[in-house]
Amino acid sequence: MAQVNIHEAKTHLSQLLSRAVLGEDIVIAKAGKPIVRLVPVEEPLQDRILGQDEGLFTVPENFNDSLPENILPAFEGNLD
Repeated sequence: MAQVNIHEAKTHLSQLLSRAVLGEDIVIAKAGKPIVRLVPVEEPLQDRILGQDEGLFTVPENFNDSLPENILPAFEGNLD
């Protein structure tokens, strides 16, 4: 993790942004105390299209059946 002071951040902002985009952890400090972290903006999720996966899978007929007795306790929090 790289820590830089505010003056250095202002002087080298372009370089610091490039490093952050590449995945480096950059922290900006004031009087030696970390105050912010530079992180890249994540790409927004694309709008989902209802039904776009139609036909790619089928739900088994027994999907809603009760779980077998030997598995059910684990789902109810009984791990003994």
